[in-house]
Amino acid sequence: MGTWGGGAVRRALAVGVLVLACVGQAFGAEGPSNEDLRKQVEALQAEVARLRAAGAPGERLAELERRIDLLAAEIERSRTGGASEPVADRPVPGFGPAASKVYAKPQGVSIGGYGEAVYDNPSEDRQDGEASGATDRIDLLRNVLYVGYKFNDSILFNSELEVEHATTGEGDEEKGEVSAEFAYLDFKPWERVGLRAGLLLMPVGFVNEMHEAPVFHGARRPTVETAIIPSTWRENGAGIFGETGPVQWRGYVVAGLSSAGFEGSGIREGRQGGSDSLAENLAVTARADFTGLPGLLAGASVFTGNSGQGAAIGGAEIDGRVTLFEGHAQYQWRGLQLRLLGARTRIDDAALINEQNGLAGADSIGECQHGWYAEAAYDLMTLWPAGRWSVTPFVRYEQLNTQAEVPAGFEKDPATDRSVFVAGIDVKPIPGVVIKADFQSDRNDARTGTNRFHLAVGYLF
Repeated sequence: MGTWGGGAVRRALAVGVLVLACVGQAFGAEGPSNEDLRKQVEALQAEVARLRAAGAPGERLAELERRIDLLAAEIERSRTGGASEPVADRPVPGFGPAASKVYAKPQGVSIGGYGEAVYDNPSEDRQDGEASGATDRIDLLRNVLYVGYKFNDSILFNSELEVEHATTGEGDEEKGEVSAEFAYLDFKPWERVGLRAGLLLMPVGFVNEMHEAPVFHGARRPTVETAIIPSTWRENGAGIFGETGPVQWRGYVVAGLSSAGFEGSGIREGRQGGSDSLAENLAVTARADFTGLPGLLAGASVFTGNSGQGAAIGGAEIDGRVTLFEGHAQYQWRGLQLRLLGARTRIDDAALINEQNGLAGADSIGECQHGWYAEAAYDLMTLWPAGRWSVTPFVRYEQLNTQAEVPAGFEKDPATDRSVFVAGIDVKPIPGVVIKADFQSDRNDARTGTNRFHLAVGYLF
């Protein structure tokens, strides 16, 4: 009972603050500021995390979470003058803040979005001193619209429609395209377990699910999470998601990759993206995250399934099983943010896939591909608070190799063995808007890497 006493005090304080705010509004008096209410929310969230780790009864946690929701609603009413659209600042597991807005909607339509534009300034010289041949570019990488609809407390629809590189082009990612990044239905007949079906994001890594520009550091997504984990990675399928104590989890059955797209640079072009996907081979993907300690998230994910999709070479059917394991950890304390991720992929029948795709010599796909990165950042404005501003310098170091092993009779391209160092700063005048600058050093064993300077702007709403 002594342990619960502090929580009871916080609950009573939260209710008192909320009542005072409502009374103040009713009689024209000035109630607590949004900043005061936010502090109450943060205190209650910390108490929930502590009690969950201590194994407190579910009804106690539910009551605290209800108080948090009431305070959050009061903050939003104050901010919008009573508008009912939820604010994009409370992500649910597996989605970024803007993509999560429909979950906070009582019922009806929810609209959100995000986008980013990047100025890319490459060095004139490569790592070996030769001319890089690269040119400066400014690109509207993506402009995204989220549209969701909450039918009732247990059924909702959510979708993401993305325009890349400012134009539809001709369906080429480099020229631009319009794509559905996800479009799914959630059915949640139980409090902590739900069912999901449609075009789904693979629950692998940090960025594939939470890829909104203000969420990750730097102008570009981590290289490991685009070359080893082919973000953004989505596919048609169905599965289950939920929470068990301090563990969040989800698992899906989806259409598999297609080996016809594999290259020496990785499995990225093997994604089918939900567009008339071949389903001769299905795959299973699953993830679990531990969140029982304040500020800590640690977990792992897996994707495994054949990729041949019925293709055969010389009468030999290609299985091409792809198995990707990934582990990750993140810790946040005050202004400090630390992140670590490692991923490893195995591909069977690599020699047959090389023959299927006409790959020879050093163009071979990798039987084994791996990569890892570590990242550290610190929000300086936690030392000198100034409204909602955030000023966060960061550093990230990555190592990856998409040809760590190749089949007998093939060669490795030394350019696929890379190390990438990024140092930069993110500035947010408000949580949904970011201005970024960074320097990227890209090195490989062929000495053809090119350094780059980036400037970027991003937003979510």
